[in-house]
Amino acid sequence: MPRYHTLGKIPAKRHTVFRSADGKLYHEELFGTLGFSGMSSLIYHLNPPTIVTEPVKSYSVAPKIAIEKNMKALSFKGFSLKPEKDFLESRKTLFVNTSLHIGLAAPESFSKDYFYKNADADEMLFIHQGEGFLKTMYGEIPFKYGDYLVIPRGTVYRLDFNTTQNRLLFIESFAPIFTPDRYRNNYGQFLEHSPFCERDIRVPQNLKTHDEKGSFHVKIKKQGMMWEYVYGRHPFDAVGWDGFNYPYAFSIFDFEPITGRIHMPPPIHQTFESAGFVVCSFVPRLYDYHPDAIPAPYHHSNVDSDELLYYVDGDFMSRNNIEKGQLTLHPGGVPHGPHPGAIERSIGKKETQELAVMIDPFAPMSITEDAIALEVSDYYKSWMIE
Repeated sequence: MPRYHTLGKIPAKRHTVFRSADGKLYHEELFGTLGFSGMSSLIYHLNPPTIVTEPVKSYSVAPKIAIEKNMKALSFKGFSLKPEKDFLESRKTLFVNTSLHIGLAAPESFSKDYFYKNADADEMLFIHQGEGFLKTMYGEIPFKYGDYLVIPRGTVYRLDFNTTQNRLLFIESFAPIFTPDRYRNNYGQFLEHSPFCERDIRVPQNLKTHDEKGSFHVKIKKQGMMWEYVYGRHPFDAVGWDGFNYPYAFSIFDFEPITGRIHMPPPIHQTFESAGFVVCSFVPRLYDYHPDAIPAPYHHSNVDSDELLYYVDGDFMSRNNIEKGQLTLHPGGVPHGPHPGAIERSIGKKETQELAVMIDPFAPMSITEDAIALEVSDYYKSWMIE
């Protein structure tokens, strides 16, 4: 949950006269979501943010659905996704429902020819490989392996990669993404039992004001279309801002695991939530310490949600033959659990080095053609014992 933050120059009182040294008025913009009741920031621009030279073109980027209704356990080899030169070209949406889209990207770079914003959805980028800087009008945030980047909808951004071998998991959420309510008190402060706290949230720094006039191409994603606009002023022309609505970063390696004498359920791993899903982080941790504990999870029927796991690193204890970047999708309505041998194999083990991101959507996911291209055949049979 972002806290109050400010960078650059702002007036003492909001909605009052605020001029530059040469007497020109700065242009105030209220930027928020959920109308006027959600989190917002006040931004002070050199120029009106409304200066659009022309809309250039638009085209569909809606994902093509291969399986609309699914009741079969599926798996996909994410690292089989071929790298592409540009960030947006490389983004492949794999799973969709009315609350969120989930996908992978393997960009070699982010073209310097455009900026990007998602006008429909908050975006969460999980950095599996690569490093660089997230740049916005709020400032910049360095990122590296293991970082979640949470970018509120409508935020114009650019990723400056320092690397060419980059792999990202992304979520587009059509409702705001928050940290779990139960981790915070009535004042918004993280509680002592929360697995992370304010010190772990990395906010924008190093605000740079670009006073540039020209043609700046901004690609805007909305309603399954990409709209290409030309702005007449550089979109990062803010001299200052304050508020609660801005992008931030959180490293999965700063998630402090909660452990117990016997197996703890998945909600202890919860990291983020939205109206239609939760995100959990499985990180290296000590196993359960009851003398007869079974560290592997029990079989369970998640009838209320699908379960999608993205395997990042380490040996995931409940699965056989899992590779980095592999995904599994276990649909609601069908029990799932450890692979054959995993329960016995886990008994007596003291710790795990597994690293994974789990997404539990509360509505069934449809499967896209791009996902089918990565599918592991007959995964649903992998619980069969010969």
